[in-house]
Amino acid sequence: MMAEYLAALAAVLVAPFIGGVLMGVDRIVSARLQSRQGPPLFQPFYDILKLFAKRRMAANTFQMISVSVYLASMVLSLALLVMGQDLLVLLFILALGNIMLILGGFSVKSPYSQLGSQREVLVLLAYEPLLVCMVVGAYIMTGSFSAASVFGLDRPLALSMPAFVVTQALVMAMKLHKSPFDVSASHHAHQELVRGLYTEFSGPQMAVIELAHLYELVLLLGFIALFWHTNLAVGIALALACHGAVIILDNISARMTTRWMFGFTWSFGLALAAANLAALYATGPLPR
Repeated sequence: MMAEYLAALAAVLVAPFIGGVLMGVDRIVSARLQSRQGPPLFQPFYDILKLFAKRRMAANTFQMISVSVYLASMVLSLALLVMGQDLLVLLFILALGNIMLILGGFSVKSPYSQLGSQREVLVLLAYEPLLVCMVVGAYIMTGSFSAASVFGLDRPLALSMPAFVVTQALVMAMKLHKSPFDVSASHHAHQELVRGLYTEFSGPQMAVIELAHLYELVLLLGFIALFWHTNLAVGIALALACHGAVIILDNISARMTTRWMFGFTWSFGLALAAANLAALYATGPLPR
């Protein structure tokens, strides 16, 4: 048990640095694909430090509460994954953080923030079933909802659940607000909603959100690496390959409508998940 706590503590301390470097790589690759020089590798850290240094200005007290809960949910979710805890509880905590951030967007009267929050609710409803289906698939294979039961398998989950690697890449694209799924918010303020959900967050509040995004990125990569838990190097390579695919998709596609995003996810994404679940029911659990 002590080893699990130490592993979780190490993950919580290291995750922001890993996430920041990966975010920096994302910006550099995106800039090169767009024939730009791009920012330095550590620009995400510079941005967070600059935001923390700004004077605190908030439309209401609830905004700071919402972003604090959002960060706490990301940190706790990552710790639970590393400790091998219940995946359903992890998804509940993850959803709670996202809902609190949405409520923070709803708490102000800005039309950009209000409409961005409404669209973020639809994004949440689009990707949550894919996450739940992934956990159900893991339960079919192991007979348990805990991540530790996945760690105990002799074979990688990806061999029996290949479709879920694709669906988790879609979840990553939606949660990171990448094109064509950046309907509720934009990192570049180049849409009709300006920054949508994040429009009325600034200074230290925005710094907390950006810090939470670093944890969220590592958590999403951890979900994908879980599909090849038997070899850490292969699991990391699989996660990074999905991250690279999301970056390329972001740069070669245009932002689509909310209706398209919802319809695509609930048709193509859920069809893949359902087909893989049906195959799992037919084959039965993996040997331990």
